Amino acid sequence: MRLKIFRAARMPEAMAQLREELGADAVILSTRRTAQGIEITAALEPEEPWLIPPAGMAPPAVPSGPLAFHNPPATLAAALARGPLDQALAGALGFAPLPEGRDRPLMLVGPPGAGKTLTCAKLAARMVLAGAPPVVATTDGQRAGATAQLAAFTGVLGLTLAVAQSPAALGKALARRGPGQPALVDSAGCDPFDARQVVALHALAAVAQADLVLVLPAGLDPQEAADLARAFAALGARHLLPTRLDAARRLGAVLAAAEAGPLLLTEGGTSPEVVDGLEPLTPARLAARLAAAPRRGALVPAEEAAP
Repeated sequence: MRLKIFRAARMPEAMAQLREELGADAVILSTRRTAQGIEITAALEPEEPWLIPPAGMAPPAVPSGPLAFHNPPATLAAALARGPLDQALAGALGFAPLPEGRDRPLMLVGPPGAGKTLTCAKLAARMVLAGAPPVVATTDGQRAGATAQLAAFTGVLGLTLAVAQSPAALGKALARRGPGQPALVDSAGCDPFDARQVVALHALAAVAQADLVLVLPAGLDPQEAADLARAFAALGARHLLPTRLDAARRLGAVLAAAEAGPLLLTEGGTSPEVVDGLEPLTPARLAARLAAAPRRGALVPAEEAAP
């Protein structure tokens, strides 16, 4: 979903901007009066990518070799097969360090259950151990146990958790940080295809002026992961932090999301442990994970499995 805000002195001017940029299919999500005039928030659903090649165009080659097990998009697999895997990954996808959260707060976004809260705790622990305790805020005050879980983590680290469910409350919480102090924001799970949830998340991100990091679990269907990456990239996400790399056997979703956003691969969740549970993702490290032999499930004898 592509989200856009239009501002003008009068409604007809704002509507003209909207129609010119997004076209007649745009959906108006909200309108409000401001000191300068009118503000319209509108959205446009992206067109679905074609699944059947046009007449005369050959379909992409089916991936083979170690990559075939991970089920990446066929066109990306073809690009990755053109050279050593680490070099091909560096050429096809983007990699970058995770922002430090000092100049702009680091806001973790993603669908429900992606691992944002645990990732926030891991990052907070790293910052505390490095001598830079962060301001930590959560906008997830409705999900059962979400606030309590993060409060337990931050309490152990000697940090105070700010619960900020509104843009105004989030702005006040982040305004308390000192010069150069990092800030982390754990957001509520968001369905990026639900207009109301998108507007709510966009309002929080706008107030925080944050760097948005998409937290996405490995092991998803690659096309689903690609759709989610495009939607969150439209909201402003520029970085991707995949979780559950220790548990997922297939990493095609990670590749598909990074390509579709496009999003910069930063770090990955490799353990449920709060300390040392994140690992920087580089082309060499990702190539090693992709090339490793698939883990096979262990068969437990019936007499051992019985209670």
